[in-house]
Amino acid sequence: MDRHRAEPQVTEMPGERANEWAEYHRDRAATSTYVYDFVWDITDEAEGPFVTDVDGNVLLDFTSHVAAAPLGYNNPKVMEPMSEFDLPDPSKIAGQDFYLSDGATPGESSLPGPTDLMDELTETTSHYGLDTVFLSNSGAEAVENAIKICYDDTGGGRYAVTFQGAFHGRTLGALSLNRSKSVYRREFPEVSGVHDAPYCDDRTCTPETCSCGFFTDGGDTSVLREALDPKTGWIDPSEVAYVIVEPIQGEGGYRFPSDAFVDELTYLTEEHDINLVADEIQSGMGRTGEMWASDHYPYEPDVITSAKALRVGATIAGEDTFPDERLRLSSTWGAGDIVSAMQGVFSIRAIHEYDLLDNAVERGRQFQEFVRDADLEAVTDVRGKGLMLAVEFASTALRDEVNEAAMRRGLLTLSCGDDVIRILPPLDVTDREIEMGATMFVDSVDAVAN
Repeated sequence: MDRHRAEPQVTEMPGERANEWAEYHRDRAATSTYVYDFVWDITDEAEGPFVTDVDGNVLLDFTSHVAAAPLGYNNPKVMEPMSEFDLPDPSKIAGQDFYLSDGATPGESSLPGPTDLMDELTETTSHYGLDTVFLSNSGAEAVENAIKICYDDTGGGRYAVTFQGAFHGRTLGALSLNRSKSVYRREFPEVSGVHDAPYCDDRTCTPETCSCGFFTDGGDTSVLREALDPKTGWIDPSEVAYVIVEPIQGEGGYRFPSDAFVDELTYLTEEHDINLVADEIQSGMGRTGEMWASDHYPYEPDVITSAKALRVGATIAGEDTFPDERLRLSSTWGAGDIVSAMQGVFSIRAIHEYDLLDNAVERGRQFQEFVRDADLEAVTDVRGKGLMLAVEFASTALRDEVNEAAMRRGLLTLSCGDDVIRILPPLDVTDREIEMGATMFVDSVDAVAN
């Protein structure tokens, strides 16, 4: 496939073979999400945002596998350096019990593995003083370990604070922090002592104009400040193990916080010396035009959780935050996935080598301007940072119809929140690809609205 000339070509979506594959898969698989019956043919051509399905349809994928494939499909920026290696068997080892090396001097390995990935991660978070990493399999595990180390760091602090609309994973500890759709938590047991506060839903608000309920009394105070007040509050700040926040809420609807909100969050966590956990699983790794979405804001996270685009789960913090007792943290596969660690290393290096942070800013701005200039009556808001983009609609039904219409044209997008479509192109998306995708998107909205 020539990425520079490729264009979406759709006969029927989903086609006959895709329906057969989806039915075959679901015959044994537990009921899960499955947004639509897109079936990637891994033997056919694909590169960057372009992919071929089992019916021969060529699609423009602006989901990047929910930000988990930061450079799209078969991107030579990652595939070419990986192709130089004869990978060992097993390629996934008991990484909490064994180390691995290619025989080179530490730091000079020709085959970058988990240790090299941890080195890259601490380099990208050094401005926060984070110098220690625990690798795991997934974002949920990264959050679980963030929870554990914060409880340990505070000697068993009784409380935690999350935010309304939050999504942090589907394991039981992470579920206790979720405040998005009830289906995620309903009838499952939860960790006690978790309080919540409103999350900013107006990125331009001030304390006086706040509409989400975070600021109260005409902007004189906030719900979180009142709750943590040592004299009159209902949560003893000395017993709070952590506050966890998505710098930009993902599943909750791609909500971008106001300066007032993040300033208050920064002040309170610093004033009360509370561990701040930044869940960067969807927003990190260059997605917003900075390496970490937290880099846009004044707070300094004590813990960062990463996954998706990183290809593995990672809990990143300062050495003093992690427990120093052996067996306190461990995992058979932690720090043991050689292939995924290598992909993570090469993804980080590609982001820097090819100036993909700058590209994310420029191409994200291009998409937003294109959709805004179309002046679509059905669209109530267009927002984003870098290539973490959202288009909001007047209703859930309208949003869903646009998502379906875009797929039939060969553009893959994803929904989130109640009425939002999220747009997540690969970080090296080109001017041509953005114009093509934005045009398809606008055409889809017009077709549904008219």
